Amino acid sequence: MDVDPILEDSRSLESLEESGLNTMIYDSSSQHSAMDTSTSLLDDESTKLYSTGLALTSAANNANNNNRRRKDNKGEYPSQRESCIKMFEHWSEQDQLEFMEHLLSRMCHYQHGHINAFLKPMLQRDFISLLPKKGLDHVAEKILSYLDGKSLRDAELVCKEWQRVIADGVLWKKLIERKVRTDPLWKGLSERRGWGQFLFKPRPGEQHPSHSYYRKMYPKIIQNIKTIEANWRMGRHNLQKINCRSETSKGVYCLQYDDSKIVSGLRDNTIKMWDRNTLQCYKVLTGHTGSVLCLQYDERVIISGSSDSTVRVWDAHTGEMTNTLIHHCEAVLHLRFTNGLLVTCSKDRSIAVWDMVSASEINLRRVLVGHRAAVNVVDFDEKYIVSASGDRTIKVWGTSTCEFVRTLNGHKRGIACLQYRDRLVVSGSSDNTIRLWDIEYGACLRILDGHEELVRCIRFDNKRIVSGAYDGKIKVWDLHAALDPRSPAGTLCLRTLVEHSGRVFRLQFDEFQIVSSSHDDTILIWDFLNCSPPDSPIPPVQAGGSSSPTSDSGLVPQAAAAAAVAPSVPPAVSPSLPPALPPSAPFMFGEARGAERAVPMPSPPPPLPSNDSMDKSIDEGQD
Repeated sequence: MDVDPILEDSRSLESLEESGLNTMIYDSSSQHSAMDTSTSLLDDESTKLYSTGLALTSAANNANNNNRRRKDNKGEYPSQRESCIKMFEHWSEQDQLEFMEHLLSRMCHYQHGHINAFLKPMLQRDFISLLPKKGLDHVAEKILSYLDGKSLRDAELVCKEWQRVIADGVLWKKLIERKVRTDPLWKGLSERRGWGQFLFKPRPGEQHPSHSYYRKMYPKIIQNIKTIEANWRMGRHNLQKINCRSETSKGVYCLQYDDSKIVSGLRDNTIKMWDRNTLQCYKVLTGHTGSVLCLQYDERVIISGSSDSTVRVWDAHTGEMTNTLIHHCEAVLHLRFTNGLLVTCSKDRSIAVWDMVSASEINLRRVLVGHRAAVNVVDFDEKYIVSASGDRTIKVWGTSTCEFVRTLNGHKRGIACLQYRDRLVVSGSSDNTIRLWDIEYGACLRILDGHEELVRCIRFDNKRIVSGAYDGKIKVWDLHAALDPRSPAGTLCLRTLVEHSGRVFRLQFDEFQIVSSSHDDTILIWDFLNCSPPDSPIPPVQAGGSSSPTSDSGLVPQAAAAAAVAPSVPPAVSPSLPPALPPSAPFMFGEARGAERAVPMPSPPPPLPSNDSMDKSIDEGQD
């Protein structure tokens, strides 16, 4: 059916009009909706501002109310505080602490800082001064007794109360006593200078000096010690000589000494005992049929080993031979004993371990075999037995099990001597060197060069190594520097001493002296304590105390007598310490660390012929 074009247009118009009307209606609705949304947002902001205003108003009102309350309660606070304090004082200490913890937990940071500033000076209290007021003087004295000399001197300057505590507690005396108990140098000095009798408990009928005596004594002891150390460094010493006057074969192969005697083993098959004061021989032990190559003694027995292949036991007091041990088939070159255990070694390449029940009952426990040449030296403690041989090796064995542990390799020729203590082994060899070893790791820590011939004997303590060689020289080495890999090799030898005219066979030393023996048939005593008059003698005891036993020279009578028999005494040397050596300054062996030369350096004497079993065994097994 045909549609009228005009009607069609009319319908289209109506459709457009309806569409436009609807659009207008929609736009109108959208405008109303947007207006409603804007109104809603304005209402929310107004609400927030209103709420904030209410909050601020409320806070201001509360502040005003609090201020009014403070003003109202200002008159009540003192009474409330007093009431609280009274209640607090009636509580137990635990309740008080708990209350304060709760109170502090409710405070702000500023309040905590204020309280901390208030408590700080209260906590820093002079308890040393307060303890005596509570009857605890002994506690204050005990605390201060742990101070060293410098700190104790500074403590005396704090206040009069501290000074009184130190004086009443005789703390300077106690400090000296502690040093004497723990330091061999202090102990030896107290015995040699005579002031040891004023320490510890006085003997019946005696009275010790006052506190001021010990206060003056301490710095003078320190000065004495500094002088001794300087004497070692500079080579200042007083020399005493014992001529053994052997009738047949000459040579002193071994020795040991204490404050009263020297016991020596000689090439003429005898053991001779010498008085330290007179330097005279007062006893000769005979029985060996060969050279006495090694010995050791304690307060009960002397045990010796000989080229006759026997070990003999002697009574230390009477000199009577009480036992003979026959086991080795060749010369017994060295031995050591302590705590019921005896270890011997021989040219027969073996090591014998013995149990010492008594002087007359010594039983063989075990024989250690492992070296390929003569075993020249042994040493041991409760953990290890250490042996050295002409086969160039040092071997380590378990003391309790007698089982082999390890071998220390490094020396180029046979090893003649060693000492072992506290993990450290120091050995001397016919390669003319000294080596330091860590026994646990088997590592060589340092090689010391300086001797021109075989190093025959060596000893060390906490400060020094002292070695003697076939070149006739004795060298003193700095142990601490030797153990420091940063120390230059040229600074390790502190001093070279030359007096023997033959090979040095054996030596022993302590803080004050070296005692050495030689193929020249002499024993030399190198005294570093009494080489010059003491620069700081101990002050005399004041009236009311015991008199000092020291002589005018500052020595105890025995030491003074020994010094009097010295064949020659060097000129007195100033006791002041030597100037410090600049790090870059060269150091010559045997030369003082200054311009002076304290020990002459003549050319070494020609070596003497020897038929010593040790000499023949040192390089056995060499290629």
